[in-house]
Amino acid sequence: MERKILRRDGFDFGFNPDACNNCQSRCCRGASGNVWVTSREMAAICEFCGINIIDGLETYFVKRHNRFSVREKVRQGEWQCVFLDSLSRCTVYPVRPLQCRQFPFWSHFKADISGLKEECPGVVVNPHISGVL
Repeated sequence: MERKILRRDGFDFGFNPDACNNCQSRCCRGASGNVWVTSREMAAICEFCGINIIDGLETYFVKRHNRFSVREKVRQGEWQCVFLDSLSRCTVYPVRPLQCRQFPFWSHFKADISGLKEECPGVVVNPHISGVL
């Protein structure tokens, strides 16, 4: 069966989403970082979780640099997204933020493909194998 590699204009790599099935959510844990969220994304996440926005702000999000980011927790010696469960699955996957949905096509990875390959087993350096845009 032919692999379906996702590609995006301006990126010298592709992405095989089938790799997500076995990677243990490596993109959602490790070094600390920011997953920026909009007010609409926060509201959608809170509604999905059955929590009001005020409690959601305290529980799931943190204000940084006049913006909001998804909170992280230290688990098993590494930073992990607050929405990652004990089996390394995203508990808000259907309403995950745009930044998460766009991974690994983030502009800073254009200059660090080797670092991205270490983090994401789905990265394909020659994206012209076959593809879907």
